[in-house]
Amino acid sequence: MQAKLSAMVNAGFTQVMLSARDLTGHDAGVKDAVRIVKESGLRVTGIQVLRDFEGLSGHLHNYKVDITKAILDMCESVSSKVLSVCSSTSTHASQDTQVIARDLRKLAMLAVPKGIKVAFEGLSWGRTISEFNQACQVVEMADMPNLGIGIDSFHTFATQTPLDDLDLLDPDKIFLVQLADFMWQEIKSVEEPITTARHFRVFPSEGVHNTHLADLVQRLYKLGYRDDYSFEVFNDDYQQLPQALVAQRARQSAIWLGEDVLKRSVPLPNQLRLREAH
Repeated sequence: MQAKLSAMVNAGFTQVMLSARDLTGHDAGVKDAVRIVKESGLRVTGIQVLRDFEGLSGHLHNYKVDITKAILDMCESVSSKVLSVCSSTSTHASQDTQVIARDLRKLAMLAVPKGIKVAFEGLSWGRTISEFNQACQVVEMADMPNLGIGIDSFHTFATQTPLDDLDLLDPDKIFLVQLADFMWQEIKSVEEPITTARHFRVFPSEGVHNTHLADLVQRLYKLGYRDDYSFEVFNDDYQQLPQALVAQRARQSAIWLGEDVLKRSVPLPNQLRLREAH
């Protein structure tokens, strides 16, 4: 973990999006992982990801509540103000949007005492909620101030959700935007979104959806969104490269977004000011 965080710092980043597994998978334990994160000087953008929470009942619901409390504790330990939650894929979950909204309200209430915001994201293969506009509807139904939506460019492109729908969103209810691209124009099978999402995402500017990515970011900026962005990139090839090289690829992507897309000197992902690495 320390090597990864150092690579990010050396590339000029000042924030990091963490997976709960980054902490629990650390060889010396969660407590030591928290220490390393804090000593890195990086601000934690958020913790991901809580899965399959909404729509369950009985012992399954109680089980997920216990898991959620533990993850919220980890959020608090690294001073993360956002928990990323993706829509359920479980066949055991209710598809009643009233039930989904009720459970999201309960989730948000669990997060209130810790000062944590919940960003609910429509997973492109989600059973009931698969698009950000659907996620927005149930978030509105739940009606909690610390409950909003997360937007993931990969899932938006995979479902071919019209970007015009972004213009209908309340920017104050967008809690996180995650950016990535992939290397083919369209998803051609039911299984392909999952495989692509978990193994073949690339950084913005490296894929074939640059025009759409630029449009998404520009629309959000015009809408008034000024909160955090992160790179949501899972790529088997990157895992075979030196960490410093991957971090530099991320830097180039940030520069593309900030200077070429928004014509600004401050790169957009995580609202970071990238400095020259020493």
